[in-house]
Amino acid sequence: MRNPHSQNRISPQNFIFPAVLWLVFIGMGGYWYNRTGNRFFLYDLPYIGSSIALGIVLNTLLPPKHAHYGRRFTQLLVGVYMLFFLGIFLPVNMQIEQFFFYVLAGTVGGAIVHYLPAKVIGPILFSRGWCGWGCWTAMALDFLPWKHPQEGRLRGMGIFRYVHFALSLGLVAFLFYAVKYSPGSIPYETILWCFAGNIFYYAAGFILAAFMKDNRAFCKYLCPIPVLQKVSARFSIFKNRIDNEKCTRCGKCERACIMDIKLLDYAARNERILSTECILCSECERACPQNAIRLTAKFDAGFSEFIRFRE
Repeated sequence: MRNPHSQNRISPQNFIFPAVLWLVFIGMGGYWYNRTGNRFFLYDLPYIGSSIALGIVLNTLLPPKHAHYGRRFTQLLVGVYMLFFLGIFLPVNMQIEQFFFYVLAGTVGGAIVHYLPAKVIGPILFSRGWCGWGCWTAMALDFLPWKHPQEGRLRGMGIFRYVHFALSLGLVAFLFYAVKYSPGSIPYETILWCFAGNIFYYAAGFILAAFMKDNRAFCKYLCPIPVLQKVSARFSIFKNRIDNEKCTRCGKCERACIMDIKLLDYAARNERILSTECILCSECERACPQNAIRLTAKFDAGFSEFIRFRE
């Protein structure tokens, strides 16, 4: 039987998503530059959007065996830029606490401009794609050997993401209202926030990954960012869909899913992959021997989360 992956992947349809995403980031950069006059936005958002679009194109053009290098390439381009250039060289604090500070103060800064397209409004378009392609924490965690978890998630542990979110917001609220602290009042504080936050994230991420034998354990159990993303990701325009006419229910897509989503349950209901846990990593698409999974654009929403849990 002819391998469907041998078919020509260079078709206009495969480039719609990266083109739209690239234009969104370019437009956002232009908007914030016109609003603030800060030239930072003329290269920051366009650079990130171009890096992600380039990785998606590589993911499409490379043979399935090597397609994951497209996503890894983007993770490194974006992660190194944000962690070292923004966090240390400029420096600009992109931690969630800085986002909270700006929200409480009613001011616009780098963290606001970053969080809006990546984690607040952007998921309406591309779901939690940032987690799959742009997260600097996952950039490092994805080098670990436990890329495809075998046992599923621990039931109920996801609550700690919300606990982490609440603690971060509570800390910022206390500092802002009780201590009257505002960002910029302490020398080198931006770098201190960056180092403190990332040391905690990386340490927790590596420990959880080793203990759970799952590179993405931190994302599933402790990261506070999905608390923001999952609200708007529910209504994402771009989501994956399984073609039931091509699908043979072999289960390879589910075994390849790094977020433990029961993909075939959505196919059985003739729905797109509506789970807000999907990070659009394309691992399922790459694993499918029938080329039955494709990214599609549509207006829909669902509240069913079909997740594989440990027995």
